[in-house]
Order: sequence, then C-alpha cells, then structure tokens
Amino acid sequence: MAPDRDDEPTVRGRPGFRLPARLRTRGAGSPKRHAAEPPSTTEPSSTAEPSSTAELSSTTEPSSTTEPSSTVESSSTAEPSSRRRLRLPGNPLPRNLWRLRRYLRPYRGQLVWLLLAAFAATGASIAVPLVVQRAVDGPIAHRDPGGLLRLGGLALLLGLAEAALIFVRRWAQSSSAVGMEATIRDDIYAHLQRLHIGFHDRWQSGQLLSRVTSDLSVIRRFLSFGLLFLVVNVTTYLAVVTLLIALHPGLGLLVAAGAVPLFLASRRFTRAYLLAARRLQDEQGDLATLIEESAQGIRTIRAFGRRPEMTGRFAAGSRTLHDTATGKGRLLARTSAQFDLIPNLTLAAVLVAGAVAVADGSLTIGGLVAFVSLQLMLIWPIESLAWIIANAQEAMTAADRIYEVLDTRPTVVDRPGAVALAGPEAAGRGGALRFDGVWFGYPQGPPVLRGVDLAVRPGETLAIVGATGCGKTSLLSLVPRLYDVTAGQVTLDGRDIRDIQLDSLRSQVGIAFEEPTLFSMSVRENLTLGRADAGDDEVRAALAVAQADFVYDLPWGLDTRIGEQGLSLSGGQRQRLALARAVLGRPGVLVLDDPLSALDVHTEALVERALARVLRDTTALVVVHRPSTVALADRVALLADGRIAAVGTHAELLREVPAYRAVLSAEDTDDLGLVRS
Repeated sequence: MAPDRDDEPTVRGRPGFRLPARLRTRGAGSPKRHAAEPPSTTEPSSTAEPSSTAELSSTTEPSSTTEPSSTVESSSTAEPSSRRRLRLPGNPLPRNLWRLRRYLRPYRGQLVWLLLAAFAATGASIAVPLVVQRAVDGPIAHRDPGGLLRLGGLALLLGLAEAALIFVRRWAQSSSAVGMEATIRDDIYAHLQRLHIGFHDRWQSGQLLSRVTSDLSVIRRFLSFGLLFLVVNVTTYLAVVTLLIALHPGLGLLVAAGAVPLFLASRRFTRAYLLAARRLQDEQGDLATLIEESAQGIRTIRAFGRRPEMTGRFAAGSRTLHDTATGKGRLLARTSAQFDLIPNLTLAAVLVAGAVAVADGSLTIGGLVAFVSLQLMLIWPIESLAWIIANAQEAMTAADRIYEVLDTRPTVVDRPGAVALAGPEAAGRGGALRFDGVWFGYPQGPPVLRGVDLAVRPGETLAIVGATGCGKTSLLSLVPRLYDVTAGQVTLDGRDIRDIQLDSLRSQVGIAFEEPTLFSMSVRENLTLGRADAGDDEVRAALAVAQADFVYDLPWGLDTRIGEQGLSLSGGQRQRLALARAVLGRPGVLVLDDPLSALDVHTEALVERALARVLRDTTALVVVHRPSTVALADRVALLADGRIAAVGTHAELLREVPAYRAVLSAEDTDDLGLVRS
C-alpha cells in the first residue's frame, strides 16, 4: 500500500511557498514561512518493524535507517526557506495558464462573436482617420460643403457602429467571464472535497481561500479582458503600423522602430513583476489565514488578554503586504511611464518630420492629419501594454497557485473493482469490524499505531481506553477512511474497507468527534447532514437519545440558524447535536470519540441510558475516559504506545491489568509510561 499522502508538485506544491531571498525585490519585507509544510506520511522502517516501504511511490526515497521513515521531503524541509528555488517559466505562456484553455471551450461561440465584434470595432476606428484624410484633401481643400457633409456623416456612422460593437463585445465578455470563473471555482471546491484529511491538515485555510477568491478573480480578468486586449491591441498595432508605412514609408518605419525599446522594457518588467506578483498573492493568503484564525479564536484571544499581541501580528503581516504591494505598484508605475514616454517621443518626432514632408510636398496636409490620428490610436494600446503584461503575470502565478491544488491527487480513493455494501450491511445492521496488523503514522513523526490487532463482533460495543496521545482518535479515523493505514488492513465483514466504495462505506459509518463540528446553517440541516431524507419523527428520536431537546426552545426551533461553528451554543449542546447527527444516520458501524466529555454527570447518565438502547443494533467503537462511560461497552481494549495491551470486560481488566486501573484512576502513572487522559 502506498503511503497515505497527496502527491504535491515538485516545488510549487508547497503551501506558503516563498521566493528565494536573492529573487525578492528590494524593500519588501521577509514574510514568515508557514508552519505546516505538505510532507508525506510516516512509514514503518523495513528493518525494525513491519512495513510497506517496498510499495512507496516512485517519487519516494526508501529509508536506509532502522527508524521509521520520516517524510519524502525530509531533506528539503530541513533547509531554510531562502534556499528554495522558484522555477521560472521557460516559455511566454506557462503551462498552467495554457491548461486553463479547457474552460474557454464551452464559450467558443461567444468568444468568436466577441473577437469579431472587437476586430470590427477596431476596423471602424481605424477607418475614421482615413475618412478625415479624404475630407481634408478633398471637400475642405476644394471648399465643397456637400462632400464634407457626406464624409462627416460617414465618420458619424462609423463612430456609432464602433459604439454598438463595443457594447456587443462587453456583453459577451461579461457572461463568458463570470461563467468561466464559476466553473473553475466549482472544480476547485469539488476537488477539495475529494482530497483526504491529511491535505487539509497541512494547508492553511487562508491560502485555500485566497486561491478560490482573489486568484480566480485575477484569472477571470485576464481571460476576459487581458487576453482579449492583448490580441486586439497587437492586431491594432500591426494594422496601424502597416497603414502608416503605406501613407509614408519613412515616418512609418520611424514609428515601427519604437517597438524595439518597448520590447526591451517589457522583457525586464515581465521577469521582475512575475516574482512580485507571486509573493503578493502568497502574502494575501497568509493574512487571510491570520484574520480567519483571529475571528475563530476571538474568545481565547480576549480571555488571555492577547489582543495587543494579535494586533501586532496582524500589523506586521499587513505592513509586509503593504510593502510588497507598494513595490509592485512602483514597478508597474516605472514601466508604465516608459511605455507612455516612448510613443509620445515618437509622436513629437513624427510631427517635426511630417511638417518637413508637407513642406517639401512628399505628404499632403490630409495625409499628415491621418498619419497623426492613426499614430494617436497606438498610444492607448502601447500604454495599456504594461497593464496587460502585469495582468498576464498575475494570471500566470494565480494559475500556478490554483493548479497546486488541482494537481494534488486524492490518495484515499476507491480501489479498482470496489463494491458497494449490500445485504445486511446496507440495511444498517452491525458488521464484524477487524484491525489486522494495522500500522499508521502522521507526517514528520513516528508511527502512532504499531501493529494493532483488534476484532469487534457484529452488534458489539467495544470501548477504547488509553493515555492521551496513544492513538485512540487515529484508530477511529481509519474506520471511515479519513486516513488510510500505512500497513495492514481494516476489514468489515471480512472485506478490506479499501475494497468498498467510499460513499457506500461512509454511509454506513456514523461518527461523532470529541470536538464537534457544526455548520452555519439551521439545526435541522446540521442534524440531517448525513441523512437528508430523515423525517421529523426520526429527528425527534435522535434528539431524545442525545438529550438534545433544548433545540425546541431555540427561537425558531429546528429552523434556528446556529452560526459559524455553532458557537452560539454551549460545548455540551454542540456535542449532543453531533451525537444526535451520528445516531440519526442509522449506521451499521458507530464510531464515537469521547462524545460525552462536555456533559455534566446527570445529563451524561441520561444520554448513556438512551444510547445503550441504540447500541444494541449496531457495531460500535467508543473512546472513553471515564469509568461511567465504560459501562456502555461489552468489552474494553487498552491501547498503549500504539499497541493493544489488553482486551476484556471492564471487570476483568480492572482485576488483572494495573495499567488499565491507572488510566481510569488518579494514580501516579509515571512508572507505567501513561498519563491520565
């Protein structure tokens, strides 16, 4: 079995990736590196313990030591962040930005009309100076009012046509741009739901949020405006320069020569702006993470009086972001000034040389007027070039950041030939659950579970008891495949759970964690999260089991919105709602991670009596820390140092196993290597 990890891109797959110090523009602050790097998971060593090292993916170097292998990138994570190198794109259109073209395909029809409208509008605007030339050299020179009115009317019609075509272009742009952005956002969200829990443990939520919001906005602007104007402006430039050379070859070549310094300036600007844009987007993600953490932890911050310190952290991050944004703005301003200066200097030279050409008769006054008018049409495309290049660079880095997520492959997936549960399992009856030689470890740490062998009979309730940090929650997390085992297997009715379709498996496993998670939705929506078709009677029965009838006293009963994380409720109320949600799904296997820890003794006794009736018809694993909760179990397993130390009834373990008595009592456990949990 390959290690339980998500494959990351070679360099840019690291959340919070930072540019090397030597590549940073002067004056920018040096941001902190993320605390969490996305590493690989821990594998048991092939020499010391049973291992699946031989099945590591091709990107993993097997460990040569007798200790469990740490991470795939242990060497790289030991390096300071300043030594990491950024892969600069080797071609003008980096691969990740080019890959976004598939999101343009559904809008090919609109894009064709958009381009046709844009080119037609450009053609109309180019035609106006030529009409003016005819007017100056014709009706005006010959004092022909009728001809002047006709040419003036033609110019007016061209202007109206240009305005109408611009409206069509903008309408097509808006609809296609918003549609593309929505499709990319949906794909990212769906992909995040497929990625296993280890990915979300490593990545900061602010970094993910910035990718789904600000980075997508950058890409939308480029695909809908920047890319269009790049094509239209280049076409306009080539067409106008061609006309200028046709009007007067010497002056036309003078204007064309202005492209050389523009190319050199844009080349320098592109390299510098790419680095600045990437750094700014990363720092925006850092600041978003800090704001989110501060909002979620506002109670803790105020309780410990840490508001000044947190404000200082935010001010430092905000100042770093400000300095980076200022440096990026200055870079854009300098380049924009250069792009503005070059065409204006060229225009001044054309006016002087054009006047000489008119004087010696090689150019008419109308020709000079048309020439200058056409050249003025080049000023905006040239001045906007800096913005287009900047937008393209930001889109390149945004595409890189988005594909850091999309290129991460889910590892907890259905095996080929995985089946859906059927028969008694699908009917919700408890099945036989078994752990056979299970090893498991988190990234950058030793194995948490070491060769666990444990069997739970159908319909049996097994309590897991152990010291803090011995791996109880990790063991439970393997049942619904929140993580995959490193070695060994977990079976349900004799079938490896990796051979069961994930959706089918998780529909038969109910789980309630010690730290309940509630969502910013109504009580009813939170309760029916695992079973949307539950009726009112079933909801009422589940609430009765969890002693959560308090919900009917809320302002709008079951329709009351409980706020983000359910923080408008007490800890015990949140825990009871999470327990009711787990019970409501009528699971065949029920996994409870100390679900009564926040309840008072009286409420705990009521919940235990009601829960005992539910547990008769299901296979259950329950993490317990108190003797009163152990009474729910048919048998008890003692977990110590990642291994099953003893299994038996509560009475048997109390009588025969001192370590078990120590865990459930206030005795000094130093000699046992245990602490009370």
